[in-house]
Amino acid sequence: MFARKHLGRLTKFRPLSPTQASVGIPGKRHFTSAIQDGFLDLAVALPWPSSFPPYSSTIILLTVVTRLALTVPFSVWAKRRQWRVKEVVIPRLQEARPLVEKQIIHDMRLERVHVSRTKEELRRMFDERVKKAMIARRKELFTEHRCRPFLTMAIPPLTQLPMFVGSSMLLSRLSQPPTVFDSEAFFTLTSLAHTDPTATLPIALGLITLVNVESSRWFVSVEGKERQEQEQRRIAEKRAKGEIVLEPQKIVQSGLRLLSVGRILIGAVVPGSVVLYWVSSATFGLFQSWVFDYWDKQRSNLRRLHQSVPPPGSAKNTDRPAQVFATVLKPKRR
Repeated sequence: MFARKHLGRLTKFRPLSPTQASVGIPGKRHFTSAIQDGFLDLAVALPWPSSFPPYSSTIILLTVVTRLALTVPFSVWAKRRQWRVKEVVIPRLQEARPLVEKQIIHDMRLERVHVSRTKEELRRMFDERVKKAMIARRKELFTEHRCRPFLTMAIPPLTQLPMFVGSSMLLSRLSQPPTVFDSEAFFTLTSLAHTDPTATLPIALGLITLVNVESSRWFVSVEGKERQEQEQRRIAEKRAKGEIVLEPQKIVQSGLRLLSVGRILIGAVVPGSVVLYWVSSATFGLFQSWVFDYWDKQRSNLRRLHQSVPPPGSAKNTDRPAQVFATVLKPKRR
């Protein structure tokens, strides 16, 4: 009896068999199946013309609708934050720089640092202090105007990624046989359930991604070109001094160019429904980038026209690396 009693207790905690363990899965399967069935029912219910393939057309339509509803608002939010940086933060930094330089020169005179240091050491100390003070001021302005670059860059892709991954997985599941996707062809796809035999859509996907990367320079405003030229001069000066300078923008662009090639390779092995969704999403993203870049260019040009006189402390008036600091710090003759 003792053995039976303890045996009965042990049997209550024995591992579930695979069949029993799958009892909790039907809920998830039911949810996934409901989404799949909903997509198929929607494709059939929509009043598509007879010349429109219903499933392919529904994929394109849902791509546009979801991008408009879920990603465009966050992109507009990020663009407004970028405008606050260009139109508020940068001008205020330019106005603050002369005051910061004067304050640092005053502090260095009080500290009498010129007594035991050479001119090059004084210049290096001055540049380091100015840089540190300007970085601190920039962080304060980012916080004050709610436009920190990290959130501006991170939020749009983070909001788009779940929808992109979820839609890709949904279409991949719908492409598993037996499936109604077998009976529908679109463009070069003989079937939505199979890969593109000509690789036309994967190549188009890579080209669209590459054009999206390269077209960012097509709508650069005059102000943006001047800022880029100024940045290139600054980088050239640092490299002339032997410093290692990293250019994050060029690194990101190189990574996106590699992504263009990678998307071609991946698109050639996924089902046609998935690559059709990717091409639709990439095309929407390309037109969105063009609209935003054109909008940004027009806004910058209009703002430039309203500024008849450059503000005090602008780059043209203060872009001189404190040439007077050596004279100010130079000890007076007795």
